[in-house]
Parts: sequence; structure tokens; C-alpha cells
Amino acid sequence: MTTTAPRLGNALARLLILAAALLGTLLAGAAPASAHAALTGSDPKDGAVVATAPKEVNLTFSEQVAMSADSIRVLDPAGRRADTGEIRDLCSGSVVRYGVGLRAGLPDGTYTVAWQTVSADSHPIAGAFTFSIGAPSTTSVALPDQAVGGGLVGALYGIARYLSYAGFAVLVGGGAFVLVCWPRGAGVRPVQQTVVRGWLTLTGATLAMLLLRSPYTGSGKLADAFDLAGLRAVLETKTGAALTSRLLLLGAAALFVAVLFGSYARRTDPKEKKDLSFGLGIGGTVVAAGIAGTWALAEHASTGLQPGIAMPVDILHLLAVAAWLGGLAVLLVALYRAPSVERSAVERFSKVAFGSVAVLAATGLYQSWRQVGSWSALTGTRYGQLLLVKIGLMAVLIGIAWISRRWTRRLADPSPRESAAEAEEPETEAADEPADDADPERAAQLARQRAAVATARRKRERDADPERTGLRRSVLTEAAVAVVLLAVTTVLTSTEPGRTEEEAGRATAASGPAAVPDRPVDIRLPFDTGGVDGKGVVRLSLDPGRTGANALHIFVERPNGKPLDVPEIKLALTLEAKNVGPLPVAPDRIQTGHWSASGVQIPMPGEWKIQVTVRTSEIDQTTIDKNVKIG
Repeated sequence: MTTTAPRLGNALARLLILAAALLGTLLAGAAPASAHAALTGSDPKDGAVVATAPKEVNLTFSEQVAMSADSIRVLDPAGRRADTGEIRDLCSGSVVRYGVGLRAGLPDGTYTVAWQTVSADSHPIAGAFTFSIGAPSTTSVALPDQAVGGGLVGALYGIARYLSYAGFAVLVGGGAFVLVCWPRGAGVRPVQQTVVRGWLTLTGATLAMLLLRSPYTGSGKLADAFDLAGLRAVLETKTGAALTSRLLLLGAAALFVAVLFGSYARRTDPKEKKDLSFGLGIGGTVVAAGIAGTWALAEHASTGLQPGIAMPVDILHLLAVAAWLGGLAVLLVALYRAPSVERSAVERFSKVAFGSVAVLAATGLYQSWRQVGSWSALTGTRYGQLLLVKIGLMAVLIGIAWISRRWTRRLADPSPRESAAEAEEPETEAADEPADDADPERAAQLARQRAAVATARRKRERDADPERTGLRRSVLTEAAVAVVLLAVTTVLTSTEPGRTEEEAGRATAASGPAAVPDRPVDIRLPFDTGGVDGKGVVRLSLDPGRTGANALHIFVERPNGKPLDVPEIKLALTLEAKNVGPLPVAPDRIQTGHWSASGVQIPMPGEWKIQVTVRTSEIDQTTIDKNVKIG
């Protein structure tokens, strides 16, 4: 019983739909501000109340960041700039700290510190916090709702990143497949088109990333993609230099592709072809490694632990991915659209894929240790969870590849019927030659008809071959899983590594509570109940912020700073070190967004956990907490 392979159009359509749906899901689930450096401390601290105005505001980060003149802004209660705009580099050893001077004679009130910068591995980060001089006050500062690196620009930049990885894999892996596994494929038009499209995709995606880089790390406005001043600033950064270098290397890659599908494809002398193949192999490897290096020099591998080892390992990892997945894509096209693919070519690619998997296993193990660092980070951070998904997909892909190898072994020895058909085909075509060429137009029409008939015959023979059909289906399944794997990898490269996330969390916890003894406790607690109009900020003030009776004021605000009326708000105080509490507090509603309570008793000093429960509807509520030291 013979089987029929799925039609290429339908199969590729399903593959593209799967790619688009999965990419959209992953991009939607990823936090837009995928921070790889984190703010670990500040002076003054978040929510602190100081007696006199400080001379400057200092920020400490978990790793190196790129600061510009406008990276740190301090805004007074009226929203006016209170800083001098002069960023000071206070880094010392492994401590990454920057400061900005404040103007003299600042009045009392609540000040907002808004910061935005780019981490050493090219990803934008931003945040804000408040401190008060003298006593807390209301503030008219409204921070943007959209996180840095998010919105339409963030989505477009993420898509460009995905396409750049896909284009690189097809360009490099396709070229390697032709040179190493199937030299005859250099003259097959569908293969040529696939590799050239890989080059075009990578080039277009790189140009798009270069134009989108300024709004991606800055304003978030798509129109700023064509701002020449912003583009000039991008070109002076490490990422801009990497993208520009990639474009230059792609020029060399274009020459490689032209020679591969031109001079190399037309060579008939075996010695000349072997010499040219050697030259293309050396040159192509150098160019491919250079292109892979543009990722290694600008992203995860270039910063953090052991960058001198991590960058070469990252290049090897990318080349192995390209050799496997890019070769798989070209093999899929060849199985569906080429007249025939030699069994030896499929066997050679099977060996190349096996070697690529071995390299991926070794380099991936090192990268996982470097980026995760602990079992808790593997399961407790977003990066670790995505890495587990990637490992699972790799296991599935290897399993399918094993099935493909079984089909390949079945193809190793052609049947006598196939051998006879291949031997007779030239004679049959020769017998079909026209008797004369008196009518050139008629001869051309007959030639086209014979070509169409021959193509249809070869397609029927391919579709009637159960072994080849099985191989096509298994390779198509491999390609579908590869699309998923590449999408997960793209999101993984824009997610904060588990090791740095845990280190930043420990540093933040070690920085201590925000309150100043014998001063009013003033803290901000963002919340999200998940319902309609369920996002906002709770501003809480406990005066005088020491043992005994205190006056409590709670302000509930929308993200834009306007008051938000909620049905209920509750508060509880717990001193966990002494097993005291929770002590419930039921504040009274004073007006829209304002709740208060008098005589709130703090029985003893210590580090108290303040828990605030906000209910925004009959069913939507959340509890948020923060530790503060009360003297």
C-alpha cells in the first residue's frame, strides 16, 4: 500500500501559521522590559523621608549599564526637573553606581526619581521611585504607562530578532548543506531561492533592528525610527557597532552565495570543483563565524561571568544551530521541490546533524550553568522555566531526528526497480527529442510539454515511494518543532538570566527596609487585582513612624497619578521576628482615593511587615506587602 506525502503548499502554510501563532504567544507572554541589569539600591532609598535635601541621588545596578545625559531625572512635586542633568560615574571595582546632582534650595515634598538606561547585554531597562524631603506630599508627576521596550516598537523589534535568527540559520545552514552534503544542489533553483531568501531575511531584519533601536531603547515611538540624530547615537553604541558589522559581513556573504550558485554550480572538472569547494568552505566558515560573533559581542555572552569563554562558546552554539536547523530547512525544500535528492546527501546531512547536536549539548550545558547558576533559579525564574521548555523541545526534536535517520537507512539501498528507472530515464528523454526543428515555436511548445510531463512523472514516482514519503513527513515535523524551538530561543535571549535575577533579588533584600527611624514612613505599593480598572498604586504614610500611636493615611491612585476609588482597603502589621501580629487596621474613607486611621499602635520597634489588601470589585482583590523598620 503506497502513501502520499502532504502537498507542499498546505504543509508550508500550516508551518507558517504555527510559527506566527507561537511567536505571537511568546512575545505577548514576555515582559516587555526584559531587564538584564537591575536596580539593587539607591540613596535616598525608595520611600525614604530625609530631613534635608541631599546633594545628589545615587543608583546602584547589578551589572554595567550605558548612561546618557538624560538617563536619571529627578522631578519635584510639580513635575519640574530638580536635578542638574550631570551624570556622575561612581563605579568602583564590581560596584556599578551612578549619581546625578540636585539643585540647591529644594523645597519640602515628595520627589520622583525616574531612570532609563541600557544594560551591558543591549536590553533597555527603566524604573522609578520616590523619596520625600521634610514630609511627604502629593505629587503631580505622571509616569508613562508603557514599559520601556514594549508596545508596537517592542513587538516589531522582537519579530526582527526572530527573523534575524531564522535568516542566519537558513543562510549558513543552507550553504553548508550544499557544500558538505549535496554539491549538486548548488544548481537546483528551489535550493538557491531558499538560501538567497535567508540572506534577504537576515539583511532586512538587521536593517529593521538598526532603525528600531533608538525608539526601542528610548521613546517607544515608531516615528523616531527615522530620526537621524537617534540613529547616529545608536551607531556609537556597542549594539549599533555589532549590527553595522553584521551588515558588512552580509556583503561578504552575498559574494559567497553568488560564487556558490554561480561558478561552483557550473564547474564540471572534479579537481577545480574540489579546490573551489575548499575555498568556499574556509571563507564561508570565517564569514559565518563573524556574523555569529555580532550576537556574541553584544548580548548575553559579552557580559557577566567568564565573557572570554562565553563568547566563543556562543559562536559555536549559533553555528551548530544553523548547521542543523538551516540544513533541515533546505533538505525539506529539496525533498518537496527538487526532482530528486541523492540518498548519500541525506545520509551525510544525518551525520552533520548528529555532530551539531553534540556541539549544542556541550555548549548549551555551559551556557545553562552560566546563565542559571542554581537549581532554584532553574525552576523559580522565568529564564529557567523557558530554558526547561527549550530543553524539552530539543529532546522532542532529537527523537524526531532519530525517526528520520531510520527512514534514511531504508533509503540507503535503492531497489532494482528504481535503479532501472533511473538508468532508462535518459534514453526515454532522448527518444522524445523532436524529429526536426523546422518550426521553432512548435519545437519550444513540445519541449515545454515534455518537461511538464517529465516533472509530473517524477513527482508521481516520488509520491509513490513510501520510504521517501516517510522521510518527508518526519523532516516536516522536525521543521515544525524547529520553528517552535527558535521562537523560544528568541524570547530566551531577551529575558533576564536566572543567575542575575537571583543576585539582584538578594542585593535588593540586603539593602534593607526603606523607612527612616523617627520619621514618617512613606511607601509606594503597586497593585494589580486583575479586574477592570484594577491597576494602581497605594501610597501609605505612617506618622511619626515609631512605637506608640501613629496617624495612618492611605492614598489609592491610578497609574497616571489620579485618585482611584475602591470599595475596600484593609491593612495589617506583623513583626515576624517576635511573632507579633498580624495586627489589623480598618481605615476610614475620607474622600475619593483617600483613607485614614488615627491611633494606630506600634507596640515595639523592629522590622514590621505592612500588608495592604485592596479590593476593586466584588470579586477582584489582591494583597501587597513591604517590610519597613520602625524605631
